[in-house]
Amino acid sequence: MRDDRTCRAWAVTLESFQIACYPVTQSQYAAVTGAWPSPVRAGQNPVVGVTWLDAVHYCNQLSQAEGLTACYALSADDTGATRYGELDAIAWYASNSGGGTHDVGAKQPNAWGLHDMLGSVWEWCTDLYDAEVYGDYRVFRGGGWADLERGCLAANRRRSHPTFAIDDLGFRLARSGGSP
Repeated sequence: MRDDRTCRAWAVTLESFQIACYPVTQSQYAAVTGAWPSPVRAGQNPVVGVTWLDAVHYCNQLSQAEGLTACYALSADDTGATRYGELDAIAWYASNSGGGTHDVGAKQPNAWGLHDMLGSVWEWCTDLYDAEVYGDYRVFRGGGWADLERGCLAANRRRSHPTFAIDDLGFRLARSGGSP
């Protein structure tokens, strides 16, 4: 991968996966959802006029129709904020935290066995936010016990100066290399 703005390049390793040869057609979409959102019906043309949420709902419905587990869990307000489970089962946040932190590991882990990746405390990351604009400001992610549901997302990031400290901001250890 590369970032033309910063002239940085880096390698990314991905797990193996399968991918369809073609975009979802209007006919495929209609067969699963019963809807034809495209302005002109042409069964073998790609479906258009769909939101990201429509695509996620389609994927979940198709998985269920094929006897597979639905991949996406949508937030209660249906904003499309994906999570690895129901928020109450995986995170401490404003609606269930009682105004503070709790013992680590009390909520369900994600698929990799990592607990408290959302909610509980925001976690400092080593990433710089945007060095050209913010200098040394670092990223923190995941939402905390005081945040509303919409704030508890892995994709949600904030930034602050490295000297910043607050009661819902912590960190997690990580290291490169093999087994401990």
